[in-house]
Amino acid sequence: CGGTKQSPINVDTAQAIFSPDLRPIQLSGYSLPANKQLKLKNNGHTVVLELPESLALSGGYAQQYRAAQLHLHWGSPSGPGSEHTVNGRRFAAEIHVVHYNTKYDSFTEAMIYPDGLAVLGAFLEVGHGENQYYHEILKHLLEIQEVGQETLVPGFNIAGLLPANLKLYFHYNGSLTTPPCYQTVKWTIFNQTMLLSHHQMSMLVSTLRSPDDKLLQNNYRPVQNLHGRRVLASFQTTPSVKHSPG
Repeated sequence: CGGTKQSPINVDTAQAIFSPDLRPIQLSGYSLPANKQLKLKNNGHTVVLELPESLALSGGYAQQYRAAQLHLHWGSPSGPGSEHTVNGRRFAAEIHVVHYNTKYDSFTEAMIYPDGLAVLGAFLEVGHGENQYYHEILKHLLEIQEVGQETLVPGFNIAGLLPANLKLYFHYNGSLTTPPCYQTVKWTIFNQTMLLSHHQMSMLVSTLRSPDDKLLQNNYRPVQNLHGRRVLASFQTTPSVKHSPG
């Protein structure tokens, strides 16, 4: 995991380069019927929801990618736990929706190739109301408290876990954030955050157990050096200077 294109990173918005070529991300097949059962698992370092291959990225990337799984990174009751940071700020939690390039037969095959993977990331924060989409996952966490436990979750609209605005995002080339840390991920980090209730966030950070039978908390990797990589933005991040009186 010692390469020069590792993830996560700190996104410095003043250094991000506006790229008009970055088109809005488009999702297809993300709304699943309730009779489509999805496997939810505690793998010892996060909660993973396996996704059917019918979910795909149909826009925003030059090539076609289909979904494999999504998982979360979080902190503890005493601190935030997103993997990426923005201008040095860490958010409460972060969701990653992992896709692989359809020109490869499987996620496992794709993950070793430079164009193999595409991950959509969004930050989670505490807001006022319950988030109905995250509720579909969080309400099952008690069934998978122990490492290796899994349960089935009825299908729902997976797109609801991501921001409504898929036009505003940062883009850079990086890696998986857990071993084997392959540097094959085209990252999209959305600018709009998702809001969960205080109760929902505390369920996320205080339910699952780790392999040493402690609470699974702070499961994020520290930010990595950019080593000269460019971070692109799909929107103008530096406000134009306006001269105002006073």
